[in-house]
Amino acid sequence: MLRTHYSSEITPDDDGKNVTVAGWIHEIRDLGGITFIVIRDRRGLAQVTLPKKKVDKKLSEISRSISRESVVVVSGAVKREEKAPNGYEIIPNEIRVLSGAESPLPLDVTGKVGADLDTRLDARFVDLRRPEIRAIFKVRHHTLSAIRIFLESNGFIEINTPKVVATATEGGTALFPITYFEGEAFLSQSPQLYKQMMMAAGLDRVYEIGPIFRAEEHDTRKHLNEVISIDIEASFVTHEEVMSILEEVVKHAHGHVSKHCAHELDVLGISLSVPKTPFRRISYDEAMDIARGHDECKGVEWGDDLDTAAEKAVGESIGEYYFIVDWPTDIKPYYVEPYEDRPEVCKAFDLMDPRMEMASGAQRVHSYDFLRKRIESKGLDAEGFKCYLDAFRYGMPPHAGWGMGVERLLMSMLGLANIRETVLFPRDRRRLSP
Repeated sequence: MLRTHYSSEITPDDDGKNVTVAGWIHEIRDLGGITFIVIRDRRGLAQVTLPKKKVDKKLSEISRSISRESVVVVSGAVKREEKAPNGYEIIPNEIRVLSGAESPLPLDVTGKVGADLDTRLDARFVDLRRPEIRAIFKVRHHTLSAIRIFLESNGFIEINTPKVVATATEGGTALFPITYFEGEAFLSQSPQLYKQMMMAAGLDRVYEIGPIFRAEEHDTRKHLNEVISIDIEASFVTHEEVMSILEEVVKHAHGHVSKHCAHELDVLGISLSVPKTPFRRISYDEAMDIARGHDECKGVEWGDDLDTAAEKAVGESIGEYYFIVDWPTDIKPYYVEPYEDRPEVCKAFDLMDPRMEMASGAQRVHSYDFLRKRIESKGLDAEGFKCYLDAFRYGMPPHAGWGMGVERLLMSMLGLANIRETVLFPRDRRRLSP
């Protein structure tokens, strides 16, 4: 066994106990008569102390030759020491170097020397050794775990849909084309059509957590070209009901992270509050009125989508999670159902953080004839959607659903300024490697 304990599993009460720890050399301080080596593992830091007169000469020689970020295994006796990390130190009887690290390092893992985000992403494997960066991905893990637990406890079945598709989900040009044997295919921009088809299959409540791809030439702090989307679809429900599910998912994720990531939140310096539900609802018309009250949004007209300036104006006015409901039909996709008495307005909604859009969803059209007309009204060829439309010809129940990006949820929860911080290896218009 290369390790008996993580650093956090050892306490001052283990005084005199023999342990073996493994990790990276975080720091070395040679004070002449005594050397301190700080070892970092996934759980924290452990101090190894080498008093020159009390340890084997070979150990002192090894300690002087080790470079920072080398991988080592250290065995020794625990000694209570209030000044050391976690209140203990280890007096070693064996130090093994498993893998030496070259010098200089591409990044300073201790954080004493800063680096810009691009430099960090270029050496992401080293960047992730920093506790505050690793904490983000521990929170990400627990966020996804919480969402799965919540959805499955509410009767949802997890599905996996194709990511190589023949047809655009929503039309438009924001697609990545790929060569598919003798033909052309695209990377999926949404599981929308497939999850709706599952409603015709009778699965009733489904969810998917998977990648989506958008070939949009954004260059902002809140856009990526590959993200992980949380999507649900449910039968025999209204858009109001799936809005309630969405806000409870967000609330549950906050609560789960608050409970299970206390250490990570402390590392990040975040006091995470759990939002209260229900979230406030405002209509599209109300949002436009708020936006028009700001000079930079004077020119917005009914039927326009909310641009960044309008989102910022409304978000600053609301100051918390909120829904924008009842959108103009013409600016939403063909599968969104309009109100019967107000066909110019549809049963669509967006979940908003004060800084940005978080999720979007709607009641769906479930009539074959009407859906076909809606597709054609968008200038699309209905024959290109035959496999999708066929699901509506043989009994499609009323249904509704939504999609939410994991990365924006994390940005919101942790107050992160750049969406790239939430992804191990982000993909945007300027980054395809590593």
